[in-house]
Amino acid sequence: MPAIAITTPDDPRIGDYRALTDLELRTRWEPPNGLFIAEGELVIQRALRAGYRLRSALVDEKRADQLTGLPADAPLYAAAPPVLESITGFHVHRGILASFHRRPLPSLADLLGSARNLAVLEGLNTHTNLGALFRSAAALGIDAIVLSPNCADPLYRRAVRVSMGEVFAIPYTKAETWPDPLTAIRDAGFTLLAMTPAPDAVALQRLTPEQRRRPALLLGAEGPGLTAEALRASDVRVAIPMHNNVDSLNVATAAAITFYELTRDHSSR
Repeated sequence: MPAIAITTPDDPRIGDYRALTDLELRTRWEPPNGLFIAEGELVIQRALRAGYRLRSALVDEKRADQLTGLPADAPLYAAAPPVLESITGFHVHRGILASFHRRPLPSLADLLGSARNLAVLEGLNTHTNLGALFRSAAALGIDAIVLSPNCADPLYRRAVRVSMGEVFAIPYTKAETWPDPLTAIRDAGFTLLAMTPAPDAVALQRLTPEQRRRPALLLGAEGPGLTAEALRASDVRVAIPMHNNVDSLNVATAAAITFYELTRDHSSR
């Protein structure tokens, strides 16, 4: 499909891409309208392979003839870099953006029925941490993710970009209430492992085979950590042993270390 030229930032056809750096505006616009924005050809191709339906694409006019593999039934808009920057609010150095339709999230019951392990996130509201965590989960064998109601949106542009599109590879759902789902997770046969630097926490590498058998790893927000309700609901409190009086790690880093330890083969021990 030939590109459609966009010459002014107020063109109504590219409303999906306006003010992409305004988090409050994007939060009011994207989820209620069932949309999300992907940035960069690699991420866009991963969204397409995951089955998300393309609504439109917006590209630097110099790259319009270089793109392949986009569905022919979605319009491709092209604009000069100054117009792109006026539309989006930033320099689109990856050269292409795309608007996609969201898909319905699976129910918690469906997610629990098909997963051997879980990451359960409480109050993670930083998109960069969320994106990095999804990327580690995909790389290190986590089957699914459960988000508390106050977690950030995994399909927000920054989270998608930091994850390198791996948010599309991990099934996830967002709970409507909290902490009730933790009971449902335990009733489904998972062991709730709460990450905390508390003095009574068990060292990660000392978890028993039974505690590792079907783990649901609870991770809290950077700074405050898990709430008292989540800690009470957990089966085991777990910590990563650290040195030099360091008391905690970035949540995405802590998650990656723990994902690796929980999913690696312990049969040779």
